[in-house]
Amino acid sequence: MDFLWILIAFACGFLAKQINLPPLIGYLAAGFGLHSFGVEPHANLESLANLGITLMLFTIGLKINFNTLLKPSVWAGTSIHMLTWVVVGTGLIKLLSYMGLSYLEGLDWPAIMLIAFALSFSSTVCVVKLLEEKGEIKTRHGKLAVGVLVMQDIVAVIFLVLATGQTPSIYALALVLLWPARHILGMFMVKAGHGELLPLLGFFLALGGYELFYLVNLKGDLGALVFGLLLSQHNKAAELSKSLLAFKDIFLIGFFLSIGFTALPTLEMIPPLIGISFILIIKGVMLFHIFAALRVPGRSMFLGSMILANYSEFGLIVAALCVSNGWLQKEWLVIIALGVSISFIFTSIFYEHAHTVYAYMRSWVKFFERKQPTPAYQEQLKKAEILVIGMGRVGRSSYDVLHKEVGDKVWGLESDIDKVRRHQGEGRHVILGDAEDADFWETRELWHIKLVMLAMPSVSDIRDITTQLQLSNYKGHIAAIARYEDEREQLQEFGVDSVFNYYVEAGTGFAEESLELIKHEPAKAIS
Repeated sequence: MDFLWILIAFACGFLAKQINLPPLIGYLAAGFGLHSFGVEPHANLESLANLGITLMLFTIGLKINFNTLLKPSVWAGTSIHMLTWVVVGTGLIKLLSYMGLSYLEGLDWPAIMLIAFALSFSSTVCVVKLLEEKGEIKTRHGKLAVGVLVMQDIVAVIFLVLATGQTPSIYALALVLLWPARHILGMFMVKAGHGELLPLLGFFLALGGYELFYLVNLKGDLGALVFGLLLSQHNKAAELSKSLLAFKDIFLIGFFLSIGFTALPTLEMIPPLIGISFILIIKGVMLFHIFAALRVPGRSMFLGSMILANYSEFGLIVAALCVSNGWLQKEWLVIIALGVSISFIFTSIFYEHAHTVYAYMRSWVKFFERKQPTPAYQEQLKKAEILVIGMGRVGRSSYDVLHKEVGDKVWGLESDIDKVRRHQGEGRHVILGDAEDADFWETRELWHIKLVMLAMPSVSDIRDITTQLQLSNYKGHIAAIARYEDEREQLQEFGVDSVFNYYVEAGTGFAEESLELIKHEPAKAIS
């Protein structure tokens, strides 16, 4: 049976990828398909799904800066949206009930408000997976979306405490001791080195945080998130997160499969399902205007509202709790589960093309944008002839080599403010900017730039940036890196002038440079 799940999950994920859809849509289809054929979920499936979510929240914490959560656009945006959505959502669902739709007719106001509340959350799993696939966790809109999700998790904890009557233990106050203990945890990260001990430590910390919070009657997933937050400023946080990436992605497949095993629809469920799927659009529009009112930059409010326009797996927890208490009919658990699945598909498909859509809708978005207190990107690319985009390990090394040859004619561009500050502190001329942002290129003069080097491994990111450069009438050369030969061919077909396969060609460069060591060395006598 285990092999059957793997086979079906792979086949559906593979087919989804072949038609340029995220594999998670295939995993959802696999779950519903297995369920429809009467396959029973294995007892371990839920454990795998929960482990995937726990690891994901831990890695989210590793990437979050505390200051992000303190921004009004995050805490105020979350609060305003959830409150207004419960009011508006309640009104919309009540309006649908007057139309005589099955399972809606006859619902009382408290039940309708609970449904609206369940639908006010956005999916942490779906949003974070999409952001990670596109390498946008640390972009401005990525930080905004993740910050909102973290605040929603806090609201979820408060709701569960009030709904279940299970108050935190008095020992929960001792959790404040975790703050000074972060130095000890950081020491373990350093001592674990770079091998298999590092991901094993990640498992220990994620599950340890879960169990510790669970012991004091708090949501275990919140504990995994908090442990990640405690270590987010450590210099090995990024390495630890990367070491857990493959494990997390594999376990999350169990989560998407389990959604399909939740329930199967009946014909009577289709009308209310269409209703709650339709109002998803209104949820995204509300988020857009709330972000606009809080002076979020236009591109961030557009992309942030688009990726958060989905329903959350937490809605299933709320619905299950309401069903068990007799507040809702059990059929609503099925309807909300299907609504969550449809919202995942909606977000996955539309966000794949979000940057291109924004480029064409920029003037419309700017109409709603409030006046910004300071320009998003201030510094011009003065005197730059070579621009390195993406100042990770490859970008930094490329910058340093080029700087020795051409001096200050090489500049760097990075979307992560922490990396920008670090590079500037080390003497590199790196400026803050998101190369996928049409607004950035609109305010730049590019005539003097002869070469743009795209030093990031994501093919979709490279294609998005190349599109923005083409739309900005850039006439110079574009070079990029690729991990695999098929990616290299894709990028060359798309218009990238030169693609460097660093797995293959790094060995060539290493051999050539090492050969210089013995070129001028006199031949040793052979006895």
